[in-house]
Amino acid sequence: MKNTTRYCLGKKDRLKSRKDINALFANGKKINHFPIRAIWMHTSSNNALQAGFSVSSKYFKRAVDRNRIKRLMREGYRLQKQKLELSLHKHNKKIALFLIYTGKELPNFSTVENSSHLVLLSIINQIDTNAEAVV
Repeated sequence: MKNTTRYCLGKKDRLKSRKDINALFANGKKINHFPIRAIWMHTSSNNALQAGFSVSSKYFKRAVDRNRIKRLMREGYRLQKQKLELSLHKHNKKIALFLIYTGKELPNFSTVENSSHLVLLSIINQIDTNAEAVV
């Protein structure tokens, strides 16, 4: 039998609460892998993993370009979040995550996917090392 994994990014998986976003930016840990910056922190929300996405209007004046970059970021994140969810489930943790595109040019999908992969691996490593340090 074939193992089918659903790669989805539903409404419950998105970080939308203004209160949570403000707390995340005030107290979150930052990770940079050009062209993506991630800000994350442990939370006590119902979902194990919630994510938000942003692109600066300073460098991308047209909303069409910002929306395209956010779409690419969501797709790259959606395809690779399984590893992070497994790590969170293993350590019984919950996090909120915000990905910000910091580049100045329109990216292609492979650039965004590779950068988001490195960001998620860094977060997984930090969660694993923190969990080992506590035990």
